[in-house]
Amino acid sequence: MVLFPLLMANNLIQTSSKKGPETVLILDFGSQYAQLIARRVREAGAFSLLMAPDTPIEKLAEHNMAGIILSGGPCSVSNEGSPRCDERLFDLGVPVLGICYGMQLGCHMLGGKIEGAHAREYGRATLHVKDSAGLLHGLPEDTAVWMSHGDQVDAIGEEFRILASTATCPMAAVAHTSVQFYGVQFHPEVTHTPHGVELLRNFLYEICGINGTWRMADFMEEQCAFIREQVGDSRVLCGLSGGVDSSVVAALLHRAIGDQLVCVFVDNGLLRKNERAFVQTTFRDHFDIDLRVVDARKDFLDDLDGVVDPQIKRTKIGHRFIHCFKTSAEEITKDSNCDVRFLAQGTLYPDVIESGHGYSGAAANIKLHHNVGGLPEELGFDLIEPLRDLFKDEVRKLGEVLGLPDGLIWRHPFPGPGLAVRCIGEITEAKLAVLRDCDEVLLEEIVAANLYRSTDQVFAVLLPVQSVGVMGDGRTYESVVAIRAVETQDFMTADWAKIPYEVLASISNRIINEVRGVNRVVYDISSKPPATIEWE
Repeated sequence: MVLFPLLMANNLIQTSSKKGPETVLILDFGSQYAQLIARRVREAGAFSLLMAPDTPIEKLAEHNMAGIILSGGPCSVSNEGSPRCDERLFDLGVPVLGICYGMQLGCHMLGGKIEGAHAREYGRATLHVKDSAGLLHGLPEDTAVWMSHGDQVDAIGEEFRILASTATCPMAAVAHTSVQFYGVQFHPEVTHTPHGVELLRNFLYEICGINGTWRMADFMEEQCAFIREQVGDSRVLCGLSGGVDSSVVAALLHRAIGDQLVCVFVDNGLLRKNERAFVQTTFRDHFDIDLRVVDARKDFLDDLDGVVDPQIKRTKIGHRFIHCFKTSAEEITKDSNCDVRFLAQGTLYPDVIESGHGYSGAAANIKLHHNVGGLPEELGFDLIEPLRDLFKDEVRKLGEVLGLPDGLIWRHPFPGPGLAVRCIGEITEAKLAVLRDCDEVLLEEIVAANLYRSTDQVFAVLLPVQSVGVMGDGRTYESVVAIRAVETQDFMTADWAKIPYEVLASISNRIINEVRGVNRVVYDISSKPPATIEWE
């Protein structure tokens, strides 16, 4: 393997002295696979962060960078207004890997020529490896890769080496001889590229020289130190719902600041059956955390009276939550004579990305999450979101490191807006009662069939539809309930769970027989994308 010399230009920005875990920054140019790249890097043992493509070099240099990856994207480098990165990127002196659009952009910036491909490649192609050192070390001479491009690199100067090609793409993988830049036209991050993970590990370990030492225990200690520095002597409110995310946040904060933490559980009238009792027993009695319970059921339901639009539901719920937290903070301040300045939330990476509040201004706003969108600008709190860079499975790993019990760590997610987004259309007490009973039956059957751990989220949805049925000798005209069960690793994508027919039959029979007001049960077999996991 040839190690290329670092640029020693006068404007080289030093990064080796930066604090924090060794990090691989991923500049996202709009790729559908950007989050998958981030996961692959973390799985290999390095911390990764998605960044806006035009992030200034000074911001990039604030991180303890081991390398940079330029993602793919739907644009053409030759089009006016297509996304670009800081032209000084290669002055950082860290290795850069360009994938698809990222390869084209890097080659363009370093003097290459980009043209529309003579034959576009979408899907599987055979890669012919010409240089098996460095980036492609250990890959077979001929191997399958996944292509998705219309443009490609048409010409490169003498400072580039061609590492691999396909039948229609002569420069499918390249390396620069004096700048630490590598480019691949295919997507190594997807499972359709069988040796893609090996390529990424070559980049990370052989070229970037990462130590592979990033572990969740390190993340925990770093976050605890950061929280203590951020909070000082102030008290922190944590909105505790009893779900995995807020429970892990509460445990992390309790480890970091002890009695400075006050957890607030808001009974919004949109909870699962017996959820309030579960939270009180678990956190007040078992974990000995200062827990305040706010009964705001009437306020929330009054706010939602007549509301049908799901985004308005989320916004109104978010506003009411903040009002509850502000009121609680005022009461706690009076009791303890200590100012409450901070509000902690269990925001996760998928929440940030889907809400359009993440790394890129071009991110699509798929839905509002009450913890990252739709809240008043002047909250009266400084936010603490220690999980906002983690995926769901990583949050569970952090929970294990913190010593939380398995039964809590592996609870299925429950949305912040609660049953409001599972009761389609207008919300009433009667509809919520039906939905709670359906959900209880559903989860009982899933647990009894030993499917709770093999599914990642299972819930019932009450539809604004009534259908004709027959019960006994009489005609009925009652509600329809949809069952949603998905399998996923990171909740960015998901597939519907193949629940055995006999289990579905048992669920349907019990709901129709035991829950008054329901005469039809349907099963949702939509994947994400194009559907979302929740219905609203």
